[in-house]
Amino acid sequence: MPRPIKCRKVCHFPNVLEFLPADDTEKKAPIILTVDEYETIRLLDKKGYSQEQCAVSMQIARTTVQRIYEIARKKIADALIDGHPLRIEGGDFRICDGQSSDCNLGGCYKQELYQKYAVEKGEGIMRIAVTYENGQIFQHFGHTETFKIYDVEEGKVVHSEVVDTNGSGHGALAGVLNALNALNADVLICGGIGGGAQTALAAAGIKLFGGVSGDADEAVEAFINETLAYNPNVKCSHHEHNHGEGHTCGEHGCVSHSCH
Repeated sequence: MPRPIKCRKVCHFPNVLEFLPADDTEKKAPIILTVDEYETIRLLDKKGYSQEQCAVSMQIARTTVQRIYEIARKKIADALIDGHPLRIEGGDFRICDGQSSDCNLGGCYKQELYQKYAVEKGEGIMRIAVTYENGQIFQHFGHTETFKIYDVEEGKVVHSEVVDTNGSGHGALAGVLNALNALNADVLICGGIGGGAQTALAAAGIKLFGGVSGDADEAVEAFINETLAYNPNVKCSHHEHNHGEGHTCGEHGCVSHSCH
């Protein structure tokens, strides 16, 4: 029986998920770099970690880091030399939610969010996050700059607060997902949202109610009363299909797999 693969801890989703050759006259199949492979490149080559430090951060063996890193470097070389698109998706990983005590990222906003909201969320509390702008439900999930958080107990809102995504909006969908995960939310109410983000929310155990518009407070009250009008088949709007910097969502997905 094959040995089960241990989930690799990744600090955050990559901000850019696809790189395309400038000259695309000859269409070539994309090379897929998994998120955990990307993380070894980020830690070893960008951050300058040793393999031992990388192993501690990802919570895997040093030999596993070495193997993943070699595969990642080969894929990047093939993409650069042979002119293939390079796409980052999939893999056996879990996104750090700020709970880890061995986080090497000083001043990590996810740690700050988790430490605050994990403590404040008591038993019997359901936390609802709403994409938020000027009292309304913001319609483009991947560009959300703020969430309004509602803690609900016994059918009543007992606390609400507007939370900044730490500058993660304006196309940095990865950062928005990270912030939402760290907020320890149970439910997300939003407008348009792409298929990849929906996959990531499902993997994090966050229930999605998309395709909602109008006043945020009224939407939460409707949700509590089980009268919220939403679209279970909500899709990315045309604005969200291209998040800039080569980041796409929808058909290919912003995230294809996450494990816990």
